Amino acid sequence: MRRERLLPGNNAMVLPTEARVRLVAARKLQIGTPLTLDAAATYRRLLEEPGLSFDEQRGSWLAARYADVQRILLDPKTFSSQRTLNRDGSVDEVASGSILGLDPPRHRQLRHLLAQAFTQRRVAQLEPRIRGICNRLIGAMQGQGTADLVEALAFPLPITVIAELLGVPLADIGQFRVWASELLSNDYELRLAAFGQFAEYFDDLIEQRRHAMADDLLSALISTETDGERLSQRDITSACTLLLIAGHETTTSLIPVLLWCLDDHPEARAEVIRSPELLSGAIEEALRFRTVVHYMPRVVTEEVEFEGSRLRPGDLILPLFAAANLDPRQFPDPGRFDIRRSPNRHFGFGHGIHSCLGATLARLETIIAVQQLLERFPNLERDRSQPLELRPAAFVYSLKHYPVRLG
Repeated sequence: MRRERLLPGNNAMVLPTEARVRLVAARKLQIGTPLTLDAAATYRRLLEEPGLSFDEQRGSWLAARYADVQRILLDPKTFSSQRTLNRDGSVDEVASGSILGLDPPRHRQLRHLLAQAFTQRRVAQLEPRIRGICNRLIGAMQGQGTADLVEALAFPLPITVIAELLGVPLADIGQFRVWASELLSNDYELRLAAFGQFAEYFDDLIEQRRHAMADDLLSALISTETDGERLSQRDITSACTLLLIAGHETTTSLIPVLLWCLDDHPEARAEVIRSPELLSGAIEEALRFRTVVHYMPRVVTEEVEFEGSRLRPGDLILPLFAAANLDPRQFPDPGRFDIRRSPNRHFGFGHGIHSCLGATLARLETIIAVQQLLERFPNLERDRSQPLELRPAAFVYSLKHYPVRLG
């Protein structure tokens, strides 16, 4: 059988020709199924079945059980993250989501660089600014009877923080929101086009910085050396695209999801208001109970037997983080929202080499935002006259709006 090299250099992944064809076809199928509000019901059914199941609509194997998901995430050699390819077979790092779509050693090099933006010290330095932004946004709600917390708080807070960190003009935030929505679309071609627009935007901004450096992360990326070499334009563009998307999308989704969980469980909400130190546990439980990122696809690189299923090179497999977070083998009474759950080793921020770089920042933003919100509006409650609706996305569980009565 003729084999074809898809990825160059030390980062190569070799697949049979027909496996590449199958991968390209399945890659388009797997993003065509939007999440629903009651996705947990589907996951509970999957958890009752042994091994993997195959989803014809998405052209992918589904892994639901905690142990199976963990096995996939900890074996990047067999289950590769590299799936978005250029016409010449090389990895398109921008369309792949930067390091999200890379394997070691390339992944390791870029992650080490980007991790410098999210050290605990650097995130701690952002706390006063986060508090100031929250105070302004929540203060603007004063005197109103109702509000949409996605529009009023959950979106503007993290996008402002990450834009300032990167050195992106705040005037462009509206455009970023359009692109970010397109990146979550079920339309594969629309997603690729949005990645291209992001790349063009940052290419122009990088060129401006080369002529006038500033005290921001973008300038730092331009001047940084790794292994004695400067980062390429492609490296910087893909890094900025990831940081801008991941830097706000998780928090934008997490804040309303946490408030939704607390509204559905008033005893937990009352405990958080009485004892604010319990809020961090509530965030972890919300990440488990209503997981924001439901999966990130992996590509099988070699024939492997997996819990009774024979996987072939080029197959797509979806490790379902949200399903694993409901697995009773790992979480006793998984349907109970327990802000004191311990241990709580959920996959809400991923796991293994692709665990979320911005998790520390997302947690801090969410703690500050929700704490200030409940302090200012202790009688806040969800407006149940308006039904909740998800943004149309295949793998991110994100509410379009979160309408509340402020009280």
